[in-house]
Amino acid sequence: MADTTEPTAATGYVLCDDMIFTSRITGTAQALGLTMKPARSMDVLRNLVAQQWPTCIVIDLANPSLNLVELIKSLKGGGTAMPRVVAYGSHVDTAALKAAREAGCDLVLPRSRFVEELPRALPDWMGFQPGATS
Repeated sequence: MADTTEPTAATGYVLCDDMIFTSRITGTAQALGLTMKPARSMDVLRNLVAQQWPTCIVIDLANPSLNLVELIKSLKGGGTAMPRVVAYGSHVDTAALKAAREAGCDLVLPRSRFVEELPRALPDWMGFQPGATS
């Protein structure tokens, strides 16, 4: 098992079971020099987090396996810096967007705004600052 005490620079996960949308997110990350690994279910996400602590987790609120309260609770109890949690969902599903805010997500966006902001904001969401040296 990997050491999960410190986040790895610019590594994130995306919980989404839509392969095309996942591809869009991971492809954007790759084009920006970032690593965003896909997880189609909560079980896969839990395994990824156990192997390598992320700097960011992007969550599709429509994922059928999502238990947002459990996820946020487990991340807070991880014993290290909480990763940035960015959630997106349908603009008409105001209950899911509200629940994500109440659960403790750092940023909650309607899907259209998420898509619009993704290329510009992803480095910031992942804590990556171009030109910064370690």
